[in-house]
Amino acid sequence: MNAHSAPPSSPPPPAWRAWLVWGLGALFYLIGFYLRVAPAVITDQLMADFQMGAASLGNLSAFYYYSYVAMQVPTGALADSWGPRKLLTSGAVVAALGTLVFGLAPTLFWANFSRLLIGGSVAVAFVAMLKLAAHWFPHRLFALISGMALFSGLVGAVSAGVPLRALVEWFGWRPVMVGSAGFTFLVAGLTWVFVRDDPAEIGYTGYAPTGSRTLEDSSRPGIRAGFREIFRYRNTWLLVAAPSGVVGPVLAFSGLWGVPFLTTHYHLAPARAAALTSTLLVAWAVAGPLLGALSDRIGKRKPIYVVGSSLSLLGWIFILMVPNLSLPLLVGLLLITGFASGCMIIGFAFAKESVPSAYAGTVSGITNMGVMIGPMVLQPAIGWMLDQNWNGAMIRGARIYDLAAYRKGFWLILAWSLLASILVLFTRETNCRQQG
Repeated sequence: MNAHSAPPSSPPPPAWRAWLVWGLGALFYLIGFYLRVAPAVITDQLMADFQMGAASLGNLSAFYYYSYVAMQVPTGALADSWGPRKLLTSGAVVAALGTLVFGLAPTLFWANFSRLLIGGSVAVAFVAMLKLAAHWFPHRLFALISGMALFSGLVGAVSAGVPLRALVEWFGWRPVMVGSAGFTFLVAGLTWVFVRDDPAEIGYTGYAPTGSRTLEDSSRPGIRAGFREIFRYRNTWLLVAAPSGVVGPVLAFSGLWGVPFLTTHYHLAPARAAALTSTLLVAWAVAGPLLGALSDRIGKRKPIYVVGSSLSLLGWIFILMVPNLSLPLLVGLLLITGFASGCMIIGFAFAKESVPSAYAGTVSGITNMGVMIGPMVLQPAIGWMLDQNWNGAMIRGARIYDLAAYRKGFWLILAWSLLASILVLFTRETNCRQQG
């Protein structure tokens, strides 16, 4: 028996300890979403402080996604070699340092660098959480906990709406970011103290099969071979590209351009505009588990994905192109669009079932890369379009863009959303069964 093995008669871990371990991982994932969306409610301060236009602001926000996307491939290997405890702790430390640099950044260069640090560090959270769930909870709860993981992240995104805007108005954005860095350092410390990779390390019996790591390591195909294999299947190409056009609009709007658009053209206070963009995220969060369960129940993936992507396209057309909508109608459209966009969660199961089971981890990571490519490209691209159509108006050092400029920028959202709806039509149904 090695140092990390529990006696054969050891009981499973108590529920409170399992939830504490997993909850600290979920708290870091929540922080990652909070930091992802935070620039949306401080666009005016950022543009004034760093003397930049929309293209530079979009690029500043997108630096988070550049490193986040790049980290998707090695994260699975790191979770296996380092273990979730080391991975989450080190990720939280780097995220805290990045947030501190962001709050103190004297120039745009340092602000961009800080966002790069943040994105790469929080990218490890989701995979580490799933690995903890596999060791600390019975298998029958894995799907539920996966859904709760996504929900915890979107709670973080909502916290970067009205609550963050209120704090910024009271204290200023820099002190709030420094405080956020301090809280993230605290989470890193708590993670190191309380999280363990497997219950056996503290005398309990874990739920992962004995010797599963050795089996996984010996049978796992190389990264390069895995890439070559999964892209032999048509569904892989389609299900990597499609979520970019579903998630990209949601995070480009709620994560950056929605608040300035609503404050300028609906004359809403920033806090109220942030509340509306949070409505979109709440609907998205609720939809994911519900649509996933519906897909499992009917035994189909494609119909829900097709309907959801088509409804989200129609919603964006009305939200972005029809001026002067009544506030109740605007809220209703945001709810419908957010809920319909939740269809993207089906893509993970859809992609996993479309390739041989040995490549499930590889295709999941690649699908998640596709999800994040959408906002990574759309945020700076919309900013560039806004700058190209700026009429010179400014308020308190920040550029103001008219409705015509926003419409031209938002055509990028509609084009990518339309492409996603078309691509999903060409996928091959798996009937919720592994195809290889």
